[in-house]
Amino acid sequence: MTQNSYSLAELVIVACAEVWRENGEVMATGIGPLPRIGAGLAKLSFAPAIQTTDGECWYTSEPVGPGKRAAEPEFEGIANYDRVFSALWSGRRHALVGPVQIDRYGQANISVIGDHKKPKAAMLGARGFPGNSISHPNSFFFPNHNKRAFVEGEVDFVCMAGYNPARYRNGQPPKGLDLRRIITNLCVMDFGGPDHQIRVISLHPGVTFEEVQDNTGFPLAKIADEIPTTPAPTAEQLAIIAKVDPNNVRASVFKDNPAGDRKAA
Repeated sequence: MTQNSYSLAELVIVACAEVWRENGEVMATGIGPLPRIGAGLAKLSFAPAIQTTDGECWYTSEPVGPGKRAAEPEFEGIANYDRVFSALWSGRRHALVGPVQIDRYGQANISVIGDHKKPKAAMLGARGFPGNSISHPNSFFFPNHNKRAFVEGEVDFVCMAGYNPARYRNGQPPKGLDLRRIITNLCVMDFGGPDHQIRVISLHPGVTFEEVQDNTGFPLAKIADEIPTTPAPTAEQLAIIAKVDPNNVRASVFKDNPAGDRKAA
């Protein structure tokens, strides 16, 4: 049996790629280095129909990784506001986003920490989160799984709709609400628990459910009593990741994480 050495970042990239499995021809938007590389891995392996961009204004035939480019990519067509929003509003986009806070209902926050009238910190503002959350599927990435990110009660400012029935008009969830997965430095989760409760579906190697729960501000469901281990990258996947990320930007994401390198069978 051979073993491949891989990093926590590469494990997370493989988990991120899985959000686009069997999505068909959709615009794949990965916000941040690891989700962006994950979209590239998906396109070059099991999801060739997904559409990726150069991160600026062009669709590209092959994924464009983060960092300095050695050469200009091959462009397939323009990805201007008109085309992007046409895909977005019609549901033909799946975004993997990185909010600052999320709660048990999947409501996400990228706007302020603390009271909105006098916040402790002001960030991006709600931006496209309200419309995006009810227009197309969304998944989430959190590099640091802790109670500041996975908050007790509601997020400080609701930017993205979630499965909180108290927020529904006439008791009906927003049409088009489709929250898929959450990938963190500890585990992979989805919204498959009772009443769309957040549920742990895999644990990264060496991580326990108790550790995940201790770092979450609300009770978590789990897919089974024995939670599966997050699949490790294969040699083929590691080669694709290196191709998509020739600048090795992935190495800087968890540089202060004590997990270090892991071994994959």
